[in-house]
Amino acid sequence: MSRLVRGELLKTLTTRSIHAFVVGGVAYTVLNVIIVAVASGRLDEVGEKEEALSGLPVLLMLWGIVGVAGEYRHRTAAPSALVARRDRGTLLLARIGAYALTGLLIGALLVAVSVGLAVPLLGDHPGADLTPGQVTSVATGNLAAFVLSAIMGAAVGAMVRSPVVGVVVVLLVNFAVLPLVAGVAESAANHTPLGAAGVLSRSTHHTTSSPGAAAVVLSAWAIVFVIAAVAGERRRDLA
Repeated sequence: MSRLVRGELLKTLTTRSIHAFVVGGVAYTVLNVIIVAVASGRLDEVGEKEEALSGLPVLLMLWGIVGVAGEYRHRTAAPSALVARRDRGTLLLARIGAYALTGLLIGALLVAVSVGLAVPLLGDHPGADLTPGQVTSVATGNLAAFVLSAIMGAAVGAMVRSPVVGVVVVLLVNFAVLPLVAGVAESAANHTPLGAAGVLSRSTHHTTSSPGAAAVVLSAWAIVFVIAAVAGERRRDLA
């Protein structure tokens, strides 16, 4: 299994699209810090200051979708299964594991950028500064949200097998459907995958859900998506 993960990780790290996602993630992180910590006025609440450290977990979900669905679009999934000589479900688990590791690496970079840039800027705002424990909590939550989102994205990519369909659906849900649901029933929105990721990453604050509860919800969704993807992979043709 470790050999399969190493092989899939090598493919993941050598694709051209990873550079676009890394650059896009860093650009969003810097922009978010500037908007929240500099351009939005006075920040005197902890939740507002934590938002300056928040990330964009949906970006890692899109990364997983594009990468894994691309295996089917470019017809590399079948040759990979033949070369691996392992059960297709096992190979998919290795692929998802590779995207989880990649999500961890990208997430660590984005967290480092947000903390390094935001913490000094937040010192200019009134009220108590974020404590090291609070900064660590936000950073850990973001990292967990990034990794779990990458896992879910990889699973979704295996199920839809179309990068375009997967990306369009996720973007519509995140930026159109989820805000409508949140306006009607905030609790329901917080229990969706994207809603829980927002709470865990602190991009959503003043909410009834805690980061700890969001972590449990997001982990449960990740498990459901992985099980569904592996079950579907074993029943469907690779071609």
